[in-house]
Amino acid sequence: MSAPIIIPHGNFDPAHMLDHLRYRLRLKNDASLCRLLEVTPPLLSKIRHRKRSVCPGLIIRIHEVTGIRVHDLRVMMGDRRARMRPPVRNGAPPGRVH
Repeated sequence: MSAPIIIPHGNFDPAHMLDHLRYRLRLKNDASLCRLLEVTPPLLSKIRHRKRSVCPGLIIRIHEVTGIRVHDLRVMMGDRRARMRPPVRNGAPPGRVH
């Protein structure tokens, strides 16, 4: 097994989380991680290459399977926001009704 993953401070990269999960769970490759999480390999590939974002459902699935706290998973990705914000819809600020 390789050395633990070192996450540069302030750099957001979901691939860091995937690499850390593989190291922590002692998995050989992304295919074995996909089998464990019950997701398709193209999904992890798209996340790794930043063609798709990490959806909340995947974060929850990883938490359920591994027991790693959601906060820790966010830190592994480099997400250092104090809290999550709701998405802005149709250009309106949150809480405003059309």
